[in-house]
Amino acid sequence: MANRKGPRRASEIVTEVLDLLNSGKMETVNLTEWLAVDHIKLLRNVLMELGLQQHTTAMLSALERIKGQPVMKVIPAVAGEWLGMVRQQKEYGQNEIFERLAAHPSDSVRCWAAYIIGLEELGLEQKLALIRRFAADGHFGVREIAWMAIREDVSQELLLSIQVLSEWVDEEDANVRRFAVEATRPRGVWAKHITKLKENPELGLPLLEPLKSDPSKYVQDSVANWLNDAAKSRPEWVASLCETWLTISDGTSTKRIAARAQRSIKQ
Repeated sequence: MANRKGPRRASEIVTEVLDLLNSGKMETVNLTEWLAVDHIKLLRNVLMELGLQQHTTAMLSALERIKGQPVMKVIPAVAGEWLGMVRQQKEYGQNEIFERLAAHPSDSVRCWAAYIIGLEELGLEQKLALIRRFAADGHFGVREIAWMAIREDVSQELLLSIQVLSEWVDEEDANVRRFAVEATRPRGVWAKHITKLKENPELGLPLLEPLKSDPSKYVQDSVANWLNDAAKSRPEWVASLCETWLTISDGTSTKRIAARAQRSIKQ
């Protein structure tokens, strides 16, 4: 099933594929499949795979409350149930359970691992250091969950977050560069707004300026979306910034970012 294309609708997912996804033996290939994964079935199978089936009844009982809930509520809940076992050892590098989840072939399981970091009682800088591997993950779903998992921490310690992430925007990996922007979007997707950035988007310039001519369309889209968020409360600022960028660089990348950034501004 290599190089397969995902279906447009959940009803089109063949039974064999869905069984493999729910058993943790296959990655999802698009959003339709990602949303279709049954995390309860997957949890049962992963517990058995890791030789932790003795925890099945307790964990599934605790998760009764999330039946029928959307995936963005299910993933944190499942991660929360894993957290107790992960906390048995202090150092993540020595924690076999966490490492098995973090390196699992299933993208959905790696999503749980990313969210465990978000739920842990750690300082912001330590969380960012630990979440980096998921920010660079090869799967779109894991990368999205990674920034969502630490979004609240970023919002609570915004200036420190920007300071730390300003080093990430110089990284060679486009996924890491994109994470630094996506995690701080003023409005974001499936996430709380960051009021301070809606009102003062100039605070985000240390993350945005280095990427104004980024060659990656993945990064370009994130920068443009960040500015489009800001334009809903500070349209004049976004328009002025884009004008300045275009006088500095008239390359294709900057033009694309500027155009997409101003798509919500009334002309």
